[in-house]
Amino acid sequence: MNEAAMIDPDNSHLVVNFSEYYYAEYTDLANTTDFVVDESTLHCPPIPIADAVNISFCVIYVIIFLVAVPGNLIVGCVICSNRRSLSSSDVYLFNLMFADTLLALILPFSAVSVVHGWVFGDFICKLVSLVKEINFYTSILFLVCISVDRYMLIVRAMESQKAQRQLCSGVTCAVVWFLGGVLSLPSLYNEAYSSKSGKQTVCAERFEVDSADEWRLATRIIRHLLGFILPLVVMLTCYSVTVARLLRTRCFQRQRAMKVIVAVVVAFLLCWTPFHVTTMIDTLLRAKAFQFSCFTRTTVDVAVFATQNLGLLHCCVNPVLYAFVGETFRRRLMQLLQRQQVLDRFSISRPGRSSSLASEFTSNFL
Repeated sequence: MNEAAMIDPDNSHLVVNFSEYYYAEYTDLANTTDFVVDESTLHCPPIPIADAVNISFCVIYVIIFLVAVPGNLIVGCVICSNRRSLSSSDVYLFNLMFADTLLALILPFSAVSVVHGWVFGDFICKLVSLVKEINFYTSILFLVCISVDRYMLIVRAMESQKAQRQLCSGVTCAVVWFLGGVLSLPSLYNEAYSSKSGKQTVCAERFEVDSADEWRLATRIIRHLLGFILPLVVMLTCYSVTVARLLRTRCFQRQRAMKVIVAVVVAFLLCWTPFHVTTMIDTLLRAKAFQFSCFTRTTVDVAVFATQNLGLLHCCVNPVLYAFVGETFRRRLMQLLQRQQVLDRFSISRPGRSSSLASEFTSNFL
């Protein structure tokens, strides 16, 4: 009998050893066929992040929390103490303060998660994600409302009755909150689940496998358009026309008004532009607009995480830009502290009267 065959002792069937045949066939196939590996299906190794980096981000969250909560609450107290003389910008600013305070209150959850993973369960995961998304949209939309209000008041000189303006601003705020809530509904897809490494639980978006790419692309487009590009266009347009109008007026306070406008736009760009640029790159990467690699995937993930933390700083900057820079706000704060007997009685100087548009802009900007 040939050495390539042997007898099965149980069934007495002839079993032939085809190893030499298979070897010859696969050798010919390997020589004539090119195998292309789809890198997008590869499992990229998790990013090795040192404990010191996680602790650093934890400290950043705590600092933002400690600065944003008192700052925004002070703004809210000052605004509420002057309810009889509220302007439409004051109403928008109060709602902006409320949105930023909500964002700051959930930062301790993020501080714990970067060190120990997500330990708060699925419901809190969805709630925290929803609050983040609502703040993401409403804060930007309220900034747009303020820019449009300043444009209508200064450039178009549309001064309606005080009651009508307050009613209009109240309705606008309700629309902004409703719109922000609707646009934030996709965040309910976030849930707590074990990471790929299996070492920690994460709180992140988790779509169905069959439709994950489509859902993610749709939500990203909405975020880019309604959460950054369109609001930025409106803000730049309104403030550019407003600055041009102020430059044509003769007033010693116009430089102060211009500084407030420039600070608003620059702070918005510095805080949110890096995040949106990196998320746009991430969207293009997921849509396979350019070649995929684990190095690119890892780099983009790190950039998105870092720039997202930069965007959180905006809730700290708002009280400074819209409140503490304003002379009127400082005067109102001193009056509030005086009424609460926090400070000794002292004379608060009253600003001189001015009919210029720049003076009106500065005084109405808290």
